[in-house]
Parts: sequence; C-alpha cells; structure tokens
Amino acid sequence: MQTPQRSPHQHPRRAKAATGRGGEAISPFSRLRRAGGDAPYPIGVLPGEGVGPEVIPAALAVLAAAAEGTPHHFALRTGGAIGHEALEHSGRYVTDEVIAFCRETFDDGGALLCGPGGGRFVYDLRAEFDLFCKLTPVQPWAEIADAGPLRRAATRDVDILFVRENSAGVYQGRSSAHREHGRIRDARLLVEYDDRRVERILRMACDVAHERRGRVCVVLKIDGIPDISALWVEQAQRLIADCGAELEVLEIDNACYQVAAEGSRFDVIVSPNLFGDILADVGALQLASRGMSFSGNFAESGAAVYQTGHGAAYDIAGKNRANPVGQIQSLAMLVRESFGLEDLGERMLRAARDVLAEGWRTPDIAGPDSQLVGTQELARLIAERARTAS
Repeated sequence: MQTPQRSPHQHPRRAKAATGRGGEAISPFSRLRRAGGDAPYPIGVLPGEGVGPEVIPAALAVLAAAAEGTPHHFALRTGGAIGHEALEHSGRYVTDEVIAFCRETFDDGGALLCGPGGGRFVYDLRAEFDLFCKLTPVQPWAEIADAGPLRRAATRDVDILFVRENSAGVYQGRSSAHREHGRIRDARLLVEYDDRRVERILRMACDVAHERRGRVCVVLKIDGIPDISALWVEQAQRLIADCGAELEVLEIDNACYQVAAEGSRFDVIVSPNLFGDILADVGALQLASRGMSFSGNFAESGAAVYQTGHGAAYDIAGKNRANPVGQIQSLAMLVRESFGLEDLGERMLRAARDVLAEGWRTPDIAGPDSQLVGTQELARLIAERARTAS
C-alpha cells in the first residue's frame, strides 16, 4: 500500500457516489489511491474542546481494532489547540500552527479528523482551505429505533444526503458594528453569493444525486431573501435539468418540518451555508441524537476534514457521558472517502451497530431496556467487536 500523494492543486479523482449504506463511497471527492507498498495513510488529529478529548480517542481505538490483521496502516499526527482554547492563548480560533499542521497533512495526501472547536474555528478553517462542500449523511439505524424523539414511522426508510455550501453566505459574510459608550448601537452583515460558488455546489448535488435516487431539493427563502434565492433557483433550474435529476425547491421553514415529519421523501438536499447548518441539526432528529451525527468537509483540491455534528457539549465534558458513535462514524467516513478503504469503514460501522443492537447505550440514545454505559466503555465494546469481526 502506498501513501496517497498529490499536489495541493491536483483535483481529486472522481469516484462513483453512492448512499453509503453498504460502506461505499458517497462523495465524488473520493481519491481511492490504494496501491502497492506498505507506507501508512496520514491522519491529522485535532482533539478539540469539550467532549472532543473523550470521543476522538474512542474513535481512534475503534479504527486501530478494526485495522488489526489487515494490510492497512495509519500514521497519526496530533495538532495543537483550536477554538476557545486557541483564542485564549493566541487571539485566534485557528492559529498559524494549526494551519501549517493541516496544510502539511493535506500535502502528504492525508485527511483531518477534527474534534469540536468553539467560536469561529470551523468557519475560519473552511475559509482557509476552501472547504466549500459539506456532506452530512442522515440514515437512521434500526438498532436504535427505540430511542430518540421521533416515532418509528417518521424514521422509516429515511436516507438523506445534505449538501451544504460552506464558502459564502451568512457565516462567511463581512460583519461590522458601531459602538458608543461600550454598547453596540447598530450592526451590519454583508452577505454575498456569486454564480461560481452556487454552480459548484449545485454540481456536487447533481453528482451525488445521479448515483443515488436522482432527486435534488434546493432549500431557500424566496420571498424573505429574494435576490440570493433567485440566483440559486436560476442556476438550479439550468444545472439540475442538464444532469437529469428531478428538482424541487422548498422554503427553509417548510423544509425543516418536512425533514422531521416525512424525511423519507427526500434524497439530496442542497442549500446555502446557514440553512444547511439548520437542516443538518433537524436531520439529527432522525438519528435519535446529535451524538450520532457526522459529516465531511471537502475542497476541490482533495483536502478533507471530518467531524461530528454535536459540537463541544461543554455541559457533559469530562463526565464520561458523551456518545462516541458520531465521531466513530466520522472516522469511518474518512477512511472510505479519503483513502477508499470501504471494507475497513464498514467493519467499524458494523461493530458499532452490533453493540448498540445488544442494548449498550450512552444516555442520549437510551431505550426502555438499554444497558447504560459511559463513553469509554461503549468505545471499548465497539473496538472489541471490530477486532473480532471477520
């Protein structure tokens, strides 16, 4: 096996996209660079804040167990502080040290496993490396159908891929404020989209829809944000018709309700930055808990950052209560999407599903007859199952 190598400006190999239910790649960014040799795959690790230092080691333990007895080897490298901790020491949410660490990992053909970082960490990191596309799969697990706030009928047959534009919109707008006597008197935010940014994210939605069920829903707020919405609709009508997909346009408020109430009607949902953030959290209702949510952020260069969707969860940090399964799924996504190791990623997921099916749960996904365990014990059980899986 040869360590993946690429130029920072080389476009990733376009691979077949799929739903991911069987462990296949779901992103056209997949590089699938397996070859001869035994050099390890580089994984850069940013443990992050809050529950990050608990769930990141848990995920890495499952990967190590799943890789035993296989020809796959990984070179782990750990970066510095991010988020609020970095701000306290450097005045920035993403330090020069962390930027250099990420760039070196990407240049070596690796990918980044990221714990939660507060403040503007995720937004600034995405801007630094033009991680314009965020893919968030939402596929409820039958093994925990007894948990979560939604009825089983609402989660049945749900398989959604959220495609979020990361590079512009509200989170990447230009903000300013006027202060008098220590108080903000007025504040402004300039939000922009151009046709290039909209086109490239819509093309990504088309690519994944083409290999899924061929339906794309664009979520906007047409009357409330008319000009930006019109830009998206015009581009969508042209591009999605060309790729042969079925197009639907929904308003953000209606879309949130529909995702929770009738999620099975959706295939691919694409949206601007803010709306994509909201929709992914609503989609986590389908998963029973935000602790099960995960995603990947991708650049056209092939750089990729994988994360959970639950944030730092400072209220339970250090209490051995955090659900590690979202972080485990993010790492399984990393080895599939960035390294093409579908079998290894599937082994990790199968182990997690088997353990949850036996009733071992953290509090956030507990059912009526569950056996409650902490972060470390649940990770140990999953790692042991992955180690013994055939």
